[in-house]
Amino acid sequence: MPKELNTSEAVLIAPNIYWVGMHLKNDPFQCHPYLIKNGDESILIDPGSMIEFSETVRKVKSIIDIKSIKYIILHHQDPDLAAAVPEIEKLINRDDLQIVTHSRMSVLIKHYLVTSSYYEIDKHDNKLVTSSGFKLDFLTTPYCHSPGAFVSYEPSSKTLFSGDIFGGIDESWDFYADETYFDKAKQFHQEYMPSKDIFNYALGKIEKLDISLIAPQHGSIIEKKYISELIKDMKNLDCGLYIEEKYNRELIDTIDELQRKEHTIKERNLLLFEQSKRAEIGEMIGNIAHQWRQPLAIINTSLAILKEKNRANVLSKDEIDDKLEKMEKRIAYMSETIEDFMNYYSPDKQKSWFGINTAVEKALDIVNLEQNNKGVKINLLLNSEYKIYGLINEFIQVLVSILSNIDDLIRTKNLTDANITIALYRNDEYTTLTIADNCGGINDENLSKIFDPYFTTKHKSMGTGLGLHIARMIIEENMNGALSAKNIYNSNNVKLGAEFIIKIKNEN
Repeated sequence: MPKELNTSEAVLIAPNIYWVGMHLKNDPFQCHPYLIKNGDESILIDPGSMIEFSETVRKVKSIIDIKSIKYIILHHQDPDLAAAVPEIEKLINRDDLQIVTHSRMSVLIKHYLVTSSYYEIDKHDNKLVTSSGFKLDFLTTPYCHSPGAFVSYEPSSKTLFSGDIFGGIDESWDFYADETYFDKAKQFHQEYMPSKDIFNYALGKIEKLDISLIAPQHGSIIEKKYISELIKDMKNLDCGLYIEEKYNRELIDTIDELQRKEHTIKERNLLLFEQSKRAEIGEMIGNIAHQWRQPLAIINTSLAILKEKNRANVLSKDEIDDKLEKMEKRIAYMSETIEDFMNYYSPDKQKSWFGINTAVEKALDIVNLEQNNKGVKINLLLNSEYKIYGLINEFIQVLVSILSNIDDLIRTKNLTDANITIALYRNDEYTTLTIADNCGGINDENLSKIFDPYFTTKHKSMGTGLGLHIARMIIEENMNGALSAKNIYNSNNVKLGAEFIIKIKNEN
């Protein structure tokens, strides 16, 4: 400690901020209370135990009238910091005296027989502003080393009152820290901070502050020139449970096991992704074949008629022109189908705003319900102004999966009066698209499973069970939405059909 520094008196460490502790001879565990002079709203910080009581009171009185203290800050509840508070309360004797602490600690501090009211920082936006405008900011540092522990930052002088953090244990005590202070603080933190993770959480908050001076409860006061390097050294320090060899071994084993499980999960996800891609390709080929089957049959029939009439020499020029025009239209349609599917399965992943109407029309073109099935009626209750943000091709894939299931159901049941309603509406939070049918609904035992991977009621040659699972993944993971299904009943509780609901959260 510098010879010119007299610790038998209060020491000014920053504008209006005083150290009011005492040097405990032959005691490596020095405890430091501080006083902030602020008129009749002065602040006493971590006043200590009865060991320092007389000296702390004497030094405070040498600076201010002790009755001008309105706030006592307790960074945690330990006796070396808080035990003297009841006696100090009697000297201050103010009805408006407040104990500044965290709600997790006020329930413990009361057992010292503290009688003042509490100013709980977590209920006051972690700050204190006096009537004169003086301000303190509080940063919670839970379990360093108390569940309600915190530190206080005075932004005007850039002083951090750090409680147990940056404390030190050293028999050759110096008032101000030097470049060797980390070696003196190391043992204290290893023994009193519960773990490296928790300690680093607190340090991560602290290092974001612009700090000129650190005033800890123990050890030495730390000036700006040493702060950055000290925090760096502290962040690399193993402490608490981490210095226990058995715990360290168990922790490493746990981490290794978690990494193995994570690797297994990644492999499974990759396999599922590959299987889903194969399923998509299979569905694409199946849909193309489904779309081409009818035009190919028409073209084949037209060619057969032309060949037969040509052999009989009864083919007129007008009939040739008519048949060629029809075949040309069918071939153009097939070409457009390929183009549609190429665009639909494009790897382009750039999100954009798109009209839901456009996606619905494209999906209906791909599935082609009305042409595939007799008596199918599609009711569209849409709004061309409603747009959502995302990947239009993936959204179309979702619609195709739902509509294809309806198409399969109509053909399997040979339905001739199928009615499908696609409706769109919006509220302040969501844009919702519903697809409802009257095809008999989903078996109750299957309703909760239809989005599960590999679940299908079709023969294995007809489906993989991945279509609706992938559809839900797209809506939930890529479009910030939700996909669900329910059965529709009439007033007599007879199941009529099913309804798929797609809800997309509105973007600003």
